[in-house]
Formats: sequence, structure tokens, C-alpha cells
Amino acid sequence: METGVFPVDSFIEPNGKNIKEVKLLIEAVMNLVVDHAANSESHPPLLPDFTEQLFDKFSLDGVPIKELLLQLETILKYSMNPLTPTYMGHMDSIPTLISCLSEFVTTALNNNMLSFEMSPVFSKMEVQVLQQLTQMFGLGRNAGGVITSGGSLANLQALAVARNSILQVKENGLTSLTKQPVILVSEASHTSLHKAAMLLGIGTSSIIPVQSNLHSQMDTQDLERKIPILIQEGKQPFAVVATAGTTVTGSIDPLLPISEITKKHGIWLHVDAAYGGALVFSKKYKSLLSGIEQADSITFNPQKWMYVAKTCAMVLFKNRDLLERDFRISAPYMNETEFTNLGEISVQGTRHADILKLYLSLQHIGLKGYENLINQSFLFAKEFTSQVKKRSYLELSGESNTNICCFRLFLKEYQQKQQDQLNLKLQQFLLKNQNVFLSLPTYRGKRWLRAVLLNPFISPLTIQQIFEKIDEFYIEHCNDQSLIK
Repeated sequence: METGVFPVDSFIEPNGKNIKEVKLLIEAVMNLVVDHAANSESHPPLLPDFTEQLFDKFSLDGVPIKELLLQLETILKYSMNPLTPTYMGHMDSIPTLISCLSEFVTTALNNNMLSFEMSPVFSKMEVQVLQQLTQMFGLGRNAGGVITSGGSLANLQALAVARNSILQVKENGLTSLTKQPVILVSEASHTSLHKAAMLLGIGTSSIIPVQSNLHSQMDTQDLERKIPILIQEGKQPFAVVATAGTTVTGSIDPLLPISEITKKHGIWLHVDAAYGGALVFSKKYKSLLSGIEQADSITFNPQKWMYVAKTCAMVLFKNRDLLERDFRISAPYMNETEFTNLGEISVQGTRHADILKLYLSLQHIGLKGYENLINQSFLFAKEFTSQVKKRSYLELSGESNTNICCFRLFLKEYQQKQQDQLNLKLQQFLLKNQNVFLSLPTYRGKRWLRAVLLNPFISPLTIQQIFEKIDEFYIEHCNDQSLIK
């Protein structure tokens, strides 16, 4: 093959002739990334809007590597920076180093998780690692699952299996049904459930909200009341989705009472534990997930509280056989083996081998290491929450079950619109003056500041300095009459 038409380091040549040039390129890129990460504390979590004209028209003859490296520097500079301990706005964690390096391994191997033939090692790894996780969740010996590219896809597949299993519509679809299928979810649940309903052909109106209490947990009395009402209306409740770690407040629904209700009515129970599922690694806090072992399916995202580089999520099933019976679509172009091709039992066909970064992170950090990380983040959240409670001008959204603190600046003399404006100003003040990023979600019609105490390099001093700045803002702005109508 004539290689002169493209750069010598475009590929790693199978005969190793260009190994010197390849290593130089890898070293140059790695140095940029590592230097950026090692100095992440000096970079703000977010920069103003990216306005540079960086992405030019495609090059005819190729761009010299020096120019590409300069572009990479700019990309690193303006990208979101979740590596710094002052990034607390979302469930974006600093990734384990081994999971980052795993990405290079899997992309270089470029195996396809579509079939066993195309990814023999990673296919077996996925099955065996997920089996261990199903045991940790208490799902039993017949449990299993698949890796997905995010929690939304995991929720979609879980509800697809629930629909097919309960309603028996895999072959003939929904047109044969005489009753509208509906799914009951907490009013604090994730919006991906509405997307799932839309994609499953039952419509977003099939998502029935269940009331939540002051701490954003599903009200089981309202759930119990709604099910017979829906049945009387000629609808068919076929699934309930409980949440273990709500997005805004980090709340965990009462899983055991919910499971008793679903069992009583013969309804599928799915637990969206995308965030809170990591608690199975903590002996101290695992009890917060009591009842999750009764779930028919679980969504879990190690890319969040387990610090695995994106993407890494999964959907687990108590009865893995349902994947074979009610979901599997065989692909005749793949060799048949005793080992089920994972692409036949997942929404995706072609998949990246995300399992390696999870496996190596677990092996490198160890179960005790993960337990320590999770327990430590609770200490951060406890300290952060205590600082909120010490200040009469701050209000909590409720008590959280995880390492999230959702609060706001609240001054009684301000109307709601001005309250929201004031909290926006506080968010921007912290970002500008201390490089602290807190998100500003709308929840129950109000704007709240949300801190996700996830970064293991947060310190008591970090939290102390944040509240010193909040105090400073309060003193400067509490008498700002322009905010009062």
C-alpha cells in the first residue's frame, strides 16, 4: 500500500515500521492531556461561550501535527472542567486514570461488542462482571444484563422488556391492545422515562406522575391509590419506576414498600439507580437501597459515582431469560455459538467495549477503595448541608439520601421571580469570584442551587471558602432594593 499520500503516523503499521513516529505522537498528545488534568485546579470549571473559529474546512492535504496540537490545547482550555474540586454542578466525576487508559486500549483494539466472534474477550468479561454486580444488588442467580451507552438507553431497554413481557406485544405490537398501557413514576423522576414512553409507542401521556413527599421521595400511599383508579379508567398499569438517587435532590424512593405494591398488583418494578446504585459498594450506606433486590430491572451508571470515564452504564434484569424470550432478535449474519451474541439482546448492535474501563477500575481501586470514596463523599455532603442549615437566609429543598445538597438563597421579602433572579446572581458570583460551579435547576417551580459532592479532592477548606463567599454575597445583596418589586 502506498502510504505517502497520508502522514506516516496516521495508523500504527502492522509491521511496526513507523513505531518511532507513532510513539512521538502519542507522547505529545498524552503530555497535553496529563498536564491539563494535573493543573485542573487552576482552570475554571466553565469558561465564557466558546467563540474562536477553530473548526476549519476539511483539509485537502492534511494539517501538520503541530497545528493539530495547538487546536487540542484550545479544546482543552475551553472544555468543561469537571476535574477541579470546585466543579459541583452535575453528576460528572473526575475519571479514574485506569479508565482513561482503558479507552486507549479498547479503541486501539477496535473490537465490536455486536457478537462473540467480534469481541470474544470483552463479551465474556461483560457477562461475568455484570453477573457479579447482579449478585451485589441481590437479584439472584438467574440475573444478567447488558452495558448501555447511558442511563436513558438503559431505562428504555428495561421498559421495552417490561412492555413485551407483561403485555406480550413483541410480535404483534400495541395495536392488539384494548387498554392504554401506562407507567407510574415519581414526579421527581428523570425525563428519560418520557422519552422511553415516546419511543416505545405508548406516548408521553402514558407516564403517570406519583406525588412525592417533602424530601422528594415517592409517596407510596398515592401510588397505591392511583393503580386501581387507572384500572377503573380502562388503563393497564404495567410498570412502576422507582428512583434511587433523583437528579436534582439525590433522593431515594422507599423501594421496599414500592416493591410490595407492585408485587400485589402484578406490575413490573424498574429501579432507576443510575446514580444511587453505587451505594451497593458501601457497607455503611447500602441499606439505603433496601428493597432494590425485589426489582425486575435496574439501571446503574458507573460513569457517575464510580468515577468511570464516560460512557459506562448498564441495565440489569432479575430474570435474564426474559432478554432471550421477550427482547432478543437473532442476526443471521453472525455465527451461532452457545454464547449469546450481546448485540442480539441489547438496543444497540455495534457497541464500544465499555466494560474494560469498569473492570480495570474495580480491580485497580478495589472494593475497599470504592467504599472509602463513597463514604467520604457523604462526609462532604454532611458538612455542606450543615453549613446551609447554619444560615437563616438559606433554604434546603429537603433532606437528601446521597451526596447531593440542593438549596437556595431565600429572603421572605422577595417575590418568587426575584428569588430566582437572586439565586442566578449567586451562582454567577461564585463562578466568577471563586471558580465554583453549582448548577441551577428548576424544581417545583423554583430555582435551586445544586451541589454534587462527588470529587474526592474536595476538602473542608473548599466548603468553608464557598460559604464565606455566599456570606459575602448575602451581605452585599440582601439590601438590594432593585430586586424587590
